[in-house]
Amino acid sequence: MKFSKTTFTIIISIVLIVAIIGILSQQHYTASKTLDENIVHSPYAGQEYRDVKALSQNDIDGLLAGTGTPFGGMAKPAELNGYPGPRHVLDAVKAGELELTNEQQEQIQALYEEMRSEAIDLGKQIIDIEREVDDAFIDETITEEFLQKKVSQSADLYGQLRFVHLKYHLFMVNSLTPQQVEKYNELRGYTFGDPCENVPEGHDLEIWKLHNNCE
Repeated sequence: MKFSKTTFTIIISIVLIVAIIGILSQQHYTASKTLDENIVHSPYAGQEYRDVKALSQNDIDGLLAGTGTPFGGMAKPAELNGYPGPRHVLDAVKAGELELTNEQQEQIQALYEEMRSEAIDLGKQIIDIEREVDDAFIDETITEEFLQKKVSQSADLYGQLRFVHLKYHLFMVNSLTPQQVEKYNELRGYTFGDPCENVPEGHDLEIWKLHNNCE
């Protein structure tokens, strides 16, 4: 059977259209399937193998070292309002960027050790509480009363831990001169004037202004 050039062109066009529709349908199906899978799939996948389900290994390491918590930034109200932290001050001294007298160093080192000791003790208790909650779910011995008690204990311990981190920032003000506090804030990249007029050294001007809503 012979086809005219026009008929042949029409047939080829129809075949191409059918092929394109098939490809688009498959893409739509794949995209919809992926979307459905993403909705159902949990971001917690893999965490079921954790030693303590509510805490990552980094969380546990931080709590045991007295340096961090799952929430992070517990001392931000102090740190970002001009009250230096003992560990960061000691780090700055060690790096040769901040000068302290021997007496100041001894005072701040003592504060840091006290803070760390208190924080580690609380961190261990938090881990123990979270492990008890885990075990009760695993053993299927969990009750509403037990859960309420342990959650309240955990929340109280986190509150105490936050207080520990904050209060040692407060104590630091008595160990540093205003000039040293100012230098510390400068080293940390903090500015306490108009952020649009005080762009920290090393920051891109346009990006800084964008992030701080400067006109």
